[in-house]
Amino acid sequence: MKREFIDPWSANLPENHKDIIKKFGLEKFDVRDFPKPNLLMRRGFVFSGRDLKIISDCIKNRKKFYALTGIMPTSDKIHFGTKSVIDQMIYFQNHGAETYVLVADLEAAATRGVDLKEARTRALEIHIPCYIALGLDAKKTRFYFQSENNDVRNLAFELSNKATLNEYKAIYGNAEPSRIMASILQVADILHPQLNKSMPGIVPIGIDQDPHIRLSRDITNRAKKFGFILPSSINVKFLPSLSGGLKMSKSEGNSLYLLDSDEEIKKKVAKALTGGRKTSKEQREKGANPDKDMLFELFRQHLIKNDDRLTKREEDYKKGKILDSENKEYATKLLIEFMHDFRRKYEKARRKTKRLFRD
Repeated sequence: MKREFIDPWSANLPENHKDIIKKFGLEKFDVRDFPKPNLLMRRGFVFSGRDLKIISDCIKNRKKFYALTGIMPTSDKIHFGTKSVIDQMIYFQNHGAETYVLVADLEAAATRGVDLKEARTRALEIHIPCYIALGLDAKKTRFYFQSENNDVRNLAFELSNKATLNEYKAIYGNAEPSRIMASILQVADILHPQLNKSMPGIVPIGIDQDPHIRLSRDITNRAKKFGFILPSSINVKFLPSLSGGLKMSKSEGNSLYLLDSDEEIKKKVAKALTGGRKTSKEQREKGANPDKDMLFELFRQHLIKNDDRLTKREEDYKKGKILDSENKEYATKLLIEFMHDFRRKYEKARRKTKRLFRD
């Protein structure tokens, strides 16, 4: 029987979320467990995780816990789908979590060949300001660079003897030295908030990062002397590319980026895959399919907050009351409004970031 893997450094992704839950031992997300669920939780885009009820209990009973996510500074652009993970970080931050955001500059150097200086520039100029502009409270968030965090690096060395070569092959499918180093750093990042005091922690991720969670939990079980609590995770479905691909990629024509101009938005939306018919006449008569339309993915995940308004638009599209041209015009309007507000917040966040990281 052929073993299946999820490669966190690859563009190849598993597609069937139900199969993923079964094959990789995940638990299905139950929205009833979480107080005041956010939009992605309510609409089913948060679909699974590990040890979620531990975090739910922390929220309900006001117990200490932390939430952690990372920045991979390999590009000077951040695709729109990143907002899905940050929305989960904001949810946990608003419900009492200590919040950590790491810049994986050492991992970027080891696995992608990105110079540490360039990684720092990208993180400070683009990534961290974007995370703050999306809604993370900078005053309640600890941002750090792997290369500058001695606790993380020291912990990585101590934990390195708790993993085996066979384990790497079982989780990742291969065991390249650079990836071994990078994944051990990831484990140290995920666990280091517990160095002062053991407490539950949760890592919001796309399913491509689940191997790091599995390794972290395996190593935690072996590193008994630290008394760490097994880290939890929560998995968010990817925002598809505008061409219908499973995930927004770095292909310019298929992905929206958080700092796209009005003209870039117009061009990209104009080429988006729709669920419409070949002609306007046919669509008026037979209706269209919002489930095959990439603009409705944007509406559902980010752009239309009101459930009733979203439902009405879906029904009107199905009935042929809305044409693709009208839908694209509406999506363009909402995206431009979002981006105008986001760019204003981004510029403010850049100034805030400079104050946070004064040399």
